[in-house]
Amino acid sequence: MMTSRSGKPSPLPRRALLGSALGGAAAAALPGTAHAEQPPPADTSPVTGPGEGPWKLHDTMTTDAAWDRFLHGQDLLWSRLPTLWYEGPFLGDGQLGSMIYQEPGSQQIRFTVQHGRVQDHRPEFGSGWGTCRLPVGHLTLEPVGTITAVNWRLSLWNAELTGTVTTTAGTLTLSALVHDEVLAVRARAAGGERVVWTFRPEEALSPRRISEAPPAGYTVNPPWTTRTTADGTEQVLQALTGGQTATAYRRAGDDLLLSVGHSSPSTTAAETESLRTLRRAGSYAALRRRHLRWWHAFYRKSFVSFPDQRLQSFHWIQLYKVASASRAGGPVMATSGPWLEPTPWPAVWWNLNVQLEYWLIHGSNHPELDALATTLRQNQEQLIANVPAAHRADSSGVGRSSDMFADRAVGRPGTGAETGDLTWALHNVWLSYRHSMDESLLRDTIYPVLRRAINYYLHFLTPGGDGRLHLPSTLSPEYPVVPPQDTNYDLALIRWGCRTLIESAERLGVDDELTPRWQEVLAKLAPYPVDANGFMIGADTPYAVSHRHYSHLLMVYPLYLVNWDQPENRDLITRSVAHWHALTGAHRGYSYTGAASLYAMTGDGDTAISYLRKFFDPTTRYPCRPNTHYTEAGPVIETPLSASQSLHDMFCQSWGGVIRVFPAVPTAWADVTLHDFRTQGAFLVSAVREAGATRFVRIRSLAGEPLRLRHGFTGRVTAVLDDGSPARTHDLGDGTLGIDLPKGREVLVHSGSRPDLVIAPVAVGEPGAAWGLP
Repeated sequence: MMTSRSGKPSPLPRRALLGSALGGAAAAALPGTAHAEQPPPADTSPVTGPGEGPWKLHDTMTTDAAWDRFLHGQDLLWSRLPTLWYEGPFLGDGQLGSMIYQEPGSQQIRFTVQHGRVQDHRPEFGSGWGTCRLPVGHLTLEPVGTITAVNWRLSLWNAELTGTVTTTAGTLTLSALVHDEVLAVRARAAGGERVVWTFRPEEALSPRRISEAPPAGYTVNPPWTTRTTADGTEQVLQALTGGQTATAYRRAGDDLLLSVGHSSPSTTAAETESLRTLRRAGSYAALRRRHLRWWHAFYRKSFVSFPDQRLQSFHWIQLYKVASASRAGGPVMATSGPWLEPTPWPAVWWNLNVQLEYWLIHGSNHPELDALATTLRQNQEQLIANVPAAHRADSSGVGRSSDMFADRAVGRPGTGAETGDLTWALHNVWLSYRHSMDESLLRDTIYPVLRRAINYYLHFLTPGGDGRLHLPSTLSPEYPVVPPQDTNYDLALIRWGCRTLIESAERLGVDDELTPRWQEVLAKLAPYPVDANGFMIGADTPYAVSHRHYSHLLMVYPLYLVNWDQPENRDLITRSVAHWHALTGAHRGYSYTGAASLYAMTGDGDTAISYLRKFFDPTTRYPCRPNTHYTEAGPVIETPLSASQSLHDMFCQSWGGVIRVFPAVPTAWADVTLHDFRTQGAFLVSAVREAGATRFVRIRSLAGEPLRLRHGFTGRVTAVLDDGSPARTHDLGDGTLGIDLPKGREVLVHSGSRPDLVIAPVAVGEPGAAWGLP
């Protein structure tokens, strides 16, 4: 039972605003930190005198021409025909996705047609077979002659593929885009060529068949059927147990438009939906106008530029990719995004994949892409149903992998089960809240769901002879040995969850009957198991086998419960990360992106970039692919997206209630521009680094949260509000400045005379080839 401060019952669905950095609550009480809850008395006189005058950034990225010119330099290019999915162009709108490459064994070009909502509906066969993503089909463009060359460009600014196909018979000119769940393609023929399109449905069978046989009792879905409507639209209808998929397409002159509908539990609604979507699209030209408006507004929300051409291009491609793969309210990204190829992973994975997929949306200022938060909000009943029946009154959870509705039972602690994945996913939602200060995220999702997720743990914590609370055996994701108790993965998540709930309840004005229990857990929970090499996997289980996952280091990153602002923990952090990578053999792409972010937290940008570059090294076993996608036995989208977050961590960090500007920029990158980079506390940060030194920082407050800035300036610091008046500041020590900044206001911070306040791309210092097959 929870009550408000007035003593009246306070129902769970009504929540108020949480307005402080929970991640910094623990660090605030530790010596050596720069963000105490109550700053010591300080001189609050302004650090600058009058005479600065009003100021304004000169943003050179305000016109379509400027954006077109800049992003043109980041585009993917092809001068030869891609033969594999991870070589070719890719299109998407968060639901419908298409990849373009050579049809295997033929002189044709395949446009895959896949959809994030198309799945099976037989949970009795598990997420790999019963509720897995299902294939839809593909279009083939079938030239008359033999293909001799291609000249393609995937325009990021327009999110459109354009180019030519040269054959022994002539030339085909094509363009393609995906918008509003419609794939639109336009093709014109010259010479002796002609335009021939064929849609080829694919069997509605789990892509997991490449790695294992179907489970016992599994029967294949019935074959598809086809029909032609009165207006000449072709339809392919795929019946499913408890659902239907329908693909509709039609040609009009040079254009072909295609839409996919999916319904469940209705076995007929998809065919109506696909026709309605196709009619709404109109024509290629009409759809393209709406498409361009969306994408041009999307890019303008933030800007980053740095001198490494290939990595800069990679970063902008990841923004294009994540916007092609996810939109709030749509399906949460599966491991392959909206695209689907033969894979052992045709589902949503909750023990790392989904978390890494969504990190980069925060700093890049794109909350509109957050399908993870909406998925957890919309499927709370399923999260309850996932725990054993005995605990459904107060608990929630999710198993390792599920469909887009989070339908997967979670195991019990004490059986070696993986139990913490929902709590980690909720940390992502908390990051969304902290970056937006959107009250609804706290009220409708974080507090009620996290309360139940932590409750599930509480049922299994038991006191030991040492007076500590211990957790029976659980799995540290992907580590081959199950500790007898006290897995670090779960201990970190329990600590984060209890601290977050206590702070949330206080800010919400809610008297939660569980608050004393959460406090007791924090006081008595077993310490993290540690040995001479650093953090162990769990009690009596050292990290002794090469491990691609950093599940045993979660308290360091991304939770920051143990962090570099705690001098007493620096040696432990250093030993732990070094030992993690010292045992080789199992490391994969996200092992390198994770290490890059961990070293960025320490301020070591040169080591961070050295690990990140391992992901791009073609001599490694699993490098980044030519179109920036990634594969481990099948498509796995999270690793390239997490590489962009590693770059974010080098440029700007905001954990623990402190904004750190340029905390770990590699030495070689003397010039960096950030504009409207979003941080925790709902601040928009703009900053310019020139010749290895920060020139200025501008911060806009969207929510009126406390502002603590670690700026990196030397000498006397000037802080001026947007009306030219001096800002009230507080020296918090350790190079951190507290600044009084009301909601809606901006502050300019610099050292010495006022610099030129210009937001512009930086000069390329490290040239690199375009992505694709240039």
